[in-house]
Amino acid sequence: MLRLARAAALLPLTLAFAADLDWPRFRGPDGAGVAIRTTKLPAEIGPEKNVVWKTELPPGHSSPIVAGGRIFLTAAEGGSSSDAGRDKVVDQGGKLYTFAIQRQTGEILWRREAPRPRLERYQPTNSPASPSPVVDGDRVFVFFGDYGLIAYDLEGRELWKAPLGPFNNVNGHGSSPIVAGDLVIMLCDQDSDSFLLAVDKVTGREVWRTARPEVTRSYSTPLLYQPPGAKAQIVVPGAYYLTGYDAATGEKLWWIRGMSWQPKSTPIVHDGIIYAHWWEGGGEAESPTETPAFSAILAERDSNHDGVLTAAEYSADPRTQRGFVNIDLNNDTLVNAQEWENYRARRSSRNVLIAVKPAGKGDLTGSAAVIWRMQKFLPNVPSPLIYNKILYLVKDGGIFTSLDPVTGKILKQGRLSGALGTYYASPVAGAGKVYLLSQEGKVTVVSAGQEWEILSVDDFDEECFATPALIDNRIYLRTKTALYCFSQPD
Repeated sequence: MLRLARAAALLPLTLAFAADLDWPRFRGPDGAGVAIRTTKLPAEIGPEKNVVWKTELPPGHSSPIVAGGRIFLTAAEGGSSSDAGRDKVVDQGGKLYTFAIQRQTGEILWRREAPRPRLERYQPTNSPASPSPVVDGDRVFVFFGDYGLIAYDLEGRELWKAPLGPFNNVNGHGSSPIVAGDLVIMLCDQDSDSFLLAVDKVTGREVWRTARPEVTRSYSTPLLYQPPGAKAQIVVPGAYYLTGYDAATGEKLWWIRGMSWQPKSTPIVHDGIIYAHWWEGGGEAESPTETPAFSAILAERDSNHDGVLTAAEYSADPRTQRGFVNIDLNNDTLVNAQEWENYRARRSSRNVLIAVKPAGKGDLTGSAAVIWRMQKFLPNVPSPLIYNKILYLVKDGGIFTSLDPVTGKILKQGRLSGALGTYYASPVAGAGKVYLLSQEGKVTVVSAGQEWEILSVDDFDEECFATPALIDNRIYLRTKTALYCFSQPD
């Protein structure tokens, strides 16, 4: 781990935002997805229902961030996509932008182009503009996988740039930056050389960087967590692990093993308990799959005794003639010990939602820190939501579940009739309602509670990936081509 910390960055951290009426990061204050002071929101929204304004924008998956009377988001404009193999695409020459939009009217106040020194491939349902901005006071921070971090003031003046990468992530990026005291935190998990990074929010200078060799690709946004009477922590769901780091120094404090790989959702904290989940195809079985240790596989197949496996050596057994590309994560045509350990972790990992109250240091996997686990009915991408002491999950197919967050007991489960598609946007809540948005553009409004009920379903008739923002009795919702503002009529 590299530390270049200046004294100011080591001062006690605060979780307070500049204004509690802002929606300053992905999923709003604390990443919880809950509107703090909103008291009145419409029970029905759609392209022609309760619209205050609509602003056309280039495509992008980043979610709207609201601060200082302005809305910030990113977009990718122009260029065309081409097949890059393995069901990936590369945007050919499109431009990357950060937008600032007037909150009351929807007017575009400024647009700033980001450098794009490379064109990395990404999964077709992803975007080169997926990570959401974060705002702290008079600064807005954005991240693009094709460049790195950039800071602007609220008027669009560039303050600093911090180039990062290139990255070894075949699906593109999804993690968004967060702010912790004087630091901007960025998770850069990938198939090789994963790391967690902190830069000075004023200068952009690197303060600390912690390597994460035990994990591979993930798309989660970290959680800033304040244990009672202790230092602030950065909690990171990664492939196979949930890990807590000292927010001021990047020191690895604790971890829990056994989760599936490439997580996408952000964790939440409620009453001192952290809730995080993992889902990936192949992780449904209750019992782990045993895989030989690297020493055993070398003894069996390393014909030239060089301590690594070539594709030919690995595929000598007909049972393993496929899948080499998913083990050779650094793409050097060899499998080394770390890559094999990642493969073993992937084979033994399981989909899970866990409730955790970390206590102590080191490996907490079998400790009382894990309050409960749940393995079924889990989302792929959307983050969990706790609102008015009820935990909510939305799964592909429109399966909506309410649970007791203390015990994990399912309270009610059913399908969102008329919205049975795929879900990327996370649920958000306010004014007694939960809002859910499918990839296909169906928006469902649900009355919050143990025995939730569907209030309305409407159709935007275009793809939607971004998570809505709820603030000041308004809803800001992004579709593929536009940003909408909704409110309930007086």
